[in-house]
Amino acid sequence: MGDPKFSRRKYEKPSHPWEGERIKAENELLMKYGLKNKRELWRAQSFIRTLRAQSRDLQARVRTGDKQAEVETKELLQRCAKLALLPPEGATLNDVLSLNTEAVLQRRFQTVIYRKGLAFTPNQARQFIVHGHAAISGRKVTIPGYMVKRGEEEKIDYHTKSPISNDMHPVRPKPEDLQKIKEAAEATKPEEKNEIKVAKPKLAKIIKTELKEEKEAETEVPEAPEQEG
Repeated sequence: MGDPKFSRRKYEKPSHPWEGERIKAENELLMKYGLKNKRELWRAQSFIRTLRAQSRDLQARVRTGDKQAEVETKELLQRCAKLALLPPEGATLNDVLSLNTEAVLQRRFQTVIYRKGLAFTPNQARQFIVHGHAAISGRKVTIPGYMVKRGEEEKIDYHTKSPISNDMHPVRPKPEDLQKIKEAAEATKPEEKNEIKVAKPKLAKIIKTELKEEKEAETEVPEAPEQEG
């Protein structure tokens, strides 16, 4: 029968369990994407952390002229493009470093179901998936955290044997509700924010104050000296 498989944990817990700002941000993401627990969020964070670490390592090796690093760079960019995290052409290792956690959460099967208007809320989308009502290319998928690949998004629909596949089913969103669902789903897309992220909040406050003072100093124009007659 072979040796039993001992599966390893695919996520890393935060180094400090009691950080108010981090806990608040995690709870907001849990509500926003309908996650079951923080393990699903930590798994996405660990996945992004792995990609970014690999990107930094490859950048250093490419500078030394390592040919194997060029091959691995191509494979990494192809992997990100396959998961629709990056465009298929023109992406670089710097683009991998710019990825964040929400980029991964946007590609979860649960989120895509909700964005396509097949469910009213992310939580309802999760219920449809777990109960076997959702499918990709006619094949049932019951994993909410499945990473939807490029090209699979258009093939997502209700399972043919599910009662929800009937257009008259009361649980299924109506055509007039699709626009509202899509608008709400668009609001869940991550926004790019130029925030200063440091380990200590007090340090971030000091840096913001210094930057503000520098901007004020740059905007101040020195007065021309008066000419004596």
